[in-house]
Amino acid sequence: MAPPESRSTPSKRGIFAASFVGTSIEWYDYYIFGTAAALVFGSLFYPGADPVAGTLAAFATFAVGFLARPLGAAVIGHFGDRIGRKSMLVLTLLMTGGATFLIGVLPTYAAIGIGAPILLVVLRLIQGFGVGGEWGGAVLIATEHASPRQRAVYGSFAQFGVPVGVLTSNLAFLAVSGMSNEDFLAYGWRIPFLLSLALVVVGFLVRSRLQDAPEFEKVKQQKAVSKVPVAELLRRQPRNLVLGSLASIAPPAVGYTVIVYMLTYGTTVVGFDRTTLLTLILASTALWIATIVGAAVVADRFGSKRTFAVGALTAVIWPLPMFALVNTGDTWLALLAFTVAAIVQGIMAGAQGGLFTEIFDVHVRYSGISIAYQLGGMIGGAVTPIAATALYGAYGSSTPIAIYVTVLCLLSFVSVFGLRSIHPEQTERAGAAPAGERVR
Repeated sequence: MAPPESRSTPSKRGIFAASFVGTSIEWYDYYIFGTAAALVFGSLFYPGADPVAGTLAAFATFAVGFLARPLGAAVIGHFGDRIGRKSMLVLTLLMTGGATFLIGVLPTYAAIGIGAPILLVVLRLIQGFGVGGEWGGAVLIATEHASPRQRAVYGSFAQFGVPVGVLTSNLAFLAVSGMSNEDFLAYGWRIPFLLSLALVVVGFLVRSRLQDAPEFEKVKQQKAVSKVPVAELLRRQPRNLVLGSLASIAPPAVGYTVIVYMLTYGTTVVGFDRTTLLTLILASTALWIATIVGAAVVADRFGSKRTFAVGALTAVIWPLPMFALVNTGDTWLALLAFTVAAIVQGIMAGAQGGLFTEIFDVHVRYSGISIAYQLGGMIGGAVTPIAATALYGAYGSSTPIAIYVTVLCLLSFVSVFGLRSIHPEQTERAGAAPAGERVR
C-alpha cells in the first residue's frame, strides 16, 4: 500500500476550481438576498410598515444571516479542524444553496401573513450558518496546498468568489429588472433565487473531487487533532483571533455600503434608477477581480500583512469622497466612486487569505480564520446598512454615514499591525503539545 505522501496532488487548476467555483456560488446566493432586501423584501414581506421602516426591517432580516455566520464558523470550523476541509465545504454549499432555492418559492406576506417573514428569517439563518464555514474552508483548501511563497496567490482563489458573486447576482437581477414593476414584484425577483439550484449542482460536482492538503492530513496521521478547536484557539491564540476579527471589518464595511445600501440610497435619495445602479456596480467588479490578482502577487513578494494594511488605509480615506461623487447624481462620477471602492476591497482581499493562513496554527486554523472573518463581517457587513439607513433618517445627510464607515476601517487599519504570524517550526512544536490538549 502506498504511503499517504505518494497520493496525487491536485493540480493548481483543480484547486482553483474547487475554491473559486464553490465560493462564487455561495456569495451569489448571499448577495442576491442583499439585493432583494434593498429592492423588494420591504414591500413583500413587511407591507404594513412605512417605506423607511420597511427598508430597516428588510435590512434587519439581511443582518440576521450575519448573526448566524459566527456560529456557523465555530461549528463548521470545529468539524473542519477535526474531520477535514473537504466534507465541510460540501456541507456549506448544500446548506446555502438549498436555503436560497427555498427563498425563491417562499410565499409572501399577502399569501400567508406573519408566517412569511418568519420563514424568511429562518432560511436566512440557515444561509448565514452555511456561509459562516464557507470562506475559511475555501481559503484553506487552496493555501494548504501552496508553498509559503505562494499562499497569498492561492488564498486569493477563494476571494474571487466575492466579486464574482456580486457580478453574477447583479447580472441575474439585471436580467429581470426590465420587467414591469408589477411583474418584478409578482415573480421576477424569484428567478435569481431559483437559478441557484443549477449552480449548486455544478459546485457539488467540483468539490466532491477535492482532497484535503498533506499539511492537515499529517495532523490526522499523528493523531494530533484538537479535541475542541475553539477552546484551544481561545487559550493559545486569543490575540490573533481578536485582532483578526477587527482587521476583517473594513472589507465588508466598504463592500456592503456599495452593494447593499447604495441600491436604496442611490434610488430613493439621489434619484438613480435601479438598472443604472446595478450596471455601475456590475462594471466595477471587473477591476475588483483584477486588483485581487495584483494584490495577491504583491502580498507574496512584500508580505500579506503590509499589503492588507495598505488596503485598509485606502478604505479609511475613500468613504467621504465616494458619497460626494454619488451625491452629484452623475453616472460617470458614481462609476468612479464604485470603481475606486472596488480597488480598495481588492487590495485587502488579495492579501487576506494568505495573511489569515499565516496567523493561525494548522490544528485550529479552520476555526480561527472562519471565526475572525465572520465576526468582522458581522460588524462591518450586517450593521452597516442598518446604521446607514438610521443615520440618514436622523440627519438627512450622507456625511455621518461616510464617517461611520471611515471609523470602522480605521479600526481595521490599526488592528492589522498587531497580528503575529505562526511560523512552520511553531506549527511542528504545536503538534507535540501535552496529551491533555490533543486527541491521542
